[in-house]
Amino acid sequence: MATSPVDRSAGASPRGDPIDRHTPADLIDDGVVVRAVLDGDRDAFRIIVDRESAAVVRACYRVLGDLAEAEDVAQEAFVTAYRSLATWRSDGPFGAWLSRIAVRLAVRQLGRRRAVAWVHTIDGTTTEEYVTSLPAHSRTQPEQLALHAERAAATRRAVANLGEPYREVVALRFFGEHSLDEIAALTGRPLGTVKTHLRRGLLRLRDQIDPGVAS
Repeated sequence: MATSPVDRSAGASPRGDPIDRHTPADLIDDGVVVRAVLDGDRDAFRIIVDRESAAVVRACYRVLGDLAEAEDVAQEAFVTAYRSLATWRSDGPFGAWLSRIAVRLAVRQLGRRRAVAWVHTIDGTTTEEYVTSLPAHSRTQPEQLALHAERAAATRRAVANLGEPYREVVALRFFGEHSLDEIAALTGRPLGTVKTHLRRGLLRLRDQIDPGVAS
């Protein structure tokens, strides 16, 4: 009989064993939560959502540069993770596996954009309005901030346009903020291959953003 990818070795909670809801979420082992969900305790997934939501939204925001859009994609990432829960192999942090899903969905969403809109700030103004309202100090020259924002948007678009496997490795490294060792574990690729993909991806990224720059 096929077994679940989640470890059910000695010491694992028996089927149907409830999670102690009085235990702080960050102290409950990932594997215990996943086993509980797979065994029918759907409410246990809330522990994962509460624990990982901030990190997932941040990762999506780094890709998209728009908080509302990042929150929508983060929600989609949790839905995808829930439906794919049995594929988690428990050979690394659950948060890292979830981050990979979120970054992939965010990059896909970025590639769907027809145009780059100005990002809205917390008070409802657009980035353009915010930038032009700033005092002209040496570090807050409106034109310099506008150029910085546009370059950041161009970088996001360039990452979305990279071919695989470069896009995933670059996105996980700089948007997901994963180490090279973590990326190797997440993708199942040798560390040397990950390093090569990152280097080549960055070269392609530079060619898109600054075409004509000598190697």
